[in-house]
Order: sequence, then structure tokens, then C-alpha cells
Amino acid sequence: MIHTNTTPSTADLVGSRWISLALGFAVVFGCEAQDFPSRPVRLIVPYSPGGVTDITARTVSTRLAETLGQSVVVDNRAGGASIVGTDAVVKAKPDGYTLLLTSSALAANHILFKNIPYDPARDLSSVSFLTTVPTVLVVPAGNPIQNLKELVVLAKTKPDSMNYGSAGNGSGNHLAAEVFQNAAGIEIQHIPYKGGGAVMADLVAGHITFVFAVLPTAYPFITSGKLRALAVSSLSRNPALPEVPTVAESGYAGFSVTEWVGVFAPYGTPPNVIDKLNAAFSVTLKHPEVQTRLRALGSEIVGGAPNQLDAYFRAEVGKWSKLAEKVKFEVVD
Repeated sequence: MIHTNTTPSTADLVGSRWISLALGFAVVFGCEAQDFPSRPVRLIVPYSPGGVTDITARTVSTRLAETLGQSVVVDNRAGGASIVGTDAVVKAKPDGYTLLLTSSALAANHILFKNIPYDPARDLSSVSFLTTVPTVLVVPAGNPIQNLKELVVLAKTKPDSMNYGSAGNGSGNHLAAEVFQNAAGIEIQHIPYKGGGAVMADLVAGHITFVFAVLPTAYPFITSGKLRALAVSSLSRNPALPEVPTVAESGYAGFSVTEWVGVFAPYGTPPNVIDKLNAAFSVTLKHPEVQTRLRALGSEIVGGAPNQLDAYFRAEVGKWSKLAEKVKFEVVD
């Protein structure tokens, strides 16, 4: 007779314990997902206060908190052209309590920086498309330049007398200005700042020549007479500035650069949590007060399911990759 040893080995016991532990974590995590949200949600904005992402985040956060039944904290994590804040979200626990509210740089940074510690297509999950935002080329009110033609003529005849500012390498205003320089055949000095608020302050003070500013940031300065708008970057005129021509109208047919704002979560966030968050953002974007505030600033509300943002994001990555083949972007190690 062949006898079989029925006493479990140490390896079997250890394996069983790991399986039990893993199952325990799965049950706990599953319960947390079902109960979501049960504590405050942190909305990381990878820029300093004053830019379009910050304005959008603060516009939606109050109503989003009401919809979720939990407070929503806007956390500005500026640095590295949005890389610092984005990396913080990528490394966060994928439970829905840490989200990234970001913009076009997420899709364009790969053409500007060699060493990015994450792959957004792999390490983030789409939650909700929020808005698209045109940029507007603005100059200080005291600047004698009255239109886009005059700006280009001056840039070609006296390039050393001009410069343009941005919220930093990879920001929407940096990208729009570089695309415009390529279209217009000009090349002037780029001065990157550490955020939208800082660059606008220096522009109003007359320290820089122009900025392709996102409309929500520039609008108060335009309406107060501190800045002059020369052209908007979208294909059609913006309802917030109906008298301002487009870049395309001003002699550069087909020119169109639009910034966008969306929300992402760390990869691995449970699908039902993503769905709850998407539904909450959908309700928030439909609130009359939110719509009024965003549209008054020139933002176009988009919304939609997570896969809509995902498809748009991937298309944007492809667009900037193709553009990098034609436009000479400075690449940072």
C-alpha cells in the first residue's frame, strides 16, 4: 500500500496564508469601492494658482462636493511642466480619492521632455472630459501693436525687441506660441514662468511682449482694459470675445490650437468608482451656475463618458507627435 503524507508542508501553509491575505485585501478594497466616497476627495492640479486648470478646478469643486456628499480639496502641485503633480497622482493609491485635473500638457510633454517618470496612457485612467478652451494672443494695453499683422512685421524686423511668455515649458500657451511662430515664420525669445498667474502679472506690467493666454485666465484682464486681444486660436470666433478675429482670419488659414481640461485617476482605480466619479462630474457640469461661470470665461463644456476623454487624449498624443516632426520644439533632458 502506498501511504500519502496528509500533513501540510510549510510552503503550503505560507501559500494558504498569502491567498487568504490577498482575498482579505480584495474584500476590504471591494467594500471600500462600494462605499465610495466615504471621505474627502483630493483634486490635484499640477500647476500653480491662476491658470485655466486651477480656475476650472475651483469652479467645479464646490458643486462636485455637493454631488459626492464629501468635501473636494483642490491641491496645487506645480513644478516640472505639470510632471510633479501628475507623478503624485500616478503613485497614489488607486481608490478614487486622489484625482488629476490637468490639461493639454499631459498629451504633449512627451515631445518636450526626454525623462518622464510615467506613461500617461499606461498609468492613468480617464474619468471625465471637462472643457475645451481656446487661447487668445494678448499684449499689454500700453503696447502699440494693434493687430496680428503688426506683431508679425515687428517680429521679422526687430526680433530682439520682442519675447513671449508662457506658464512653463509644455504649457498650452507655450505650445500655441510655438505653432504660431512656425506658421508665421518668426522666431523670438521664449520666457517660461512657473505658472499662469506669474506670466499674466508680468504681461500686464509690460515686461513681456505677448502671451497666447488661455481665455479664462486672460478674460478679466481684457475686459478691464489691462490687455488687448489680437486674435483667438480656435477656428471660429469665441462668443466671449465676438469682436476678436481668429488667427486663421488674420492670414493663417487652418490655424487651430485649443487647450482642453480633463480628469484622470491612477490606473487600477475600480471601474465602479470611475463610473461614480464620472456621473458626479456630469451632474456638476450641468449645474447652471457652473455652466454660466465656465462659459462666461470662454470655456466650452464637453463632459461625456470616460472613453470619450480616452479617445480624445490618444488623438492629442498623436497630433503633437506629428507636429513635432514639423515644428522645432526645444527638448529638455
